Amino acid sequence: MGKTKVYNLEERTYLFARNCRLFVKKLPRSVSNIEDGKQLIRSSGSVGANYIEANEKLGDKDFRYRVKISRKEAKESQYWLMLLKDLNPDLDRELSHLIQEVQELRKILSAILLKS
Repeated sequence: MGKTKVYNLEERTYLFARNCRLFVKKLPRSVSNIEDGKQLIRSSGSVGANYIEANEKLGDKDFRYRVKISRKEAKESQYWLMLLKDLNPDLDRELSHLIQEVQELRKILSAILLKS
């Protein structure tokens, strides 16, 4: 989570998924953290995976559909991050960075949908 913004969205979504995975490794072991962490890993990876599929589109309809799924997965990732933040206040700073990034990704994906 460096200071330099990545403007290649495939790379940026990859970094988001990677950073979520690195973060989950740091979570204290509890039933809720383990389950929420698993959900976060799934949804954060789906943001980028669906965006990559959108770029390999079978047509405009397929592109829009995949970007919508990517945006939906970003929203789900934000949900899990917010839960983790509420239950792990000592990790607030790192979670705030991930939440800010997923909010930016959602805005970018929404802008792509508006333009397509």
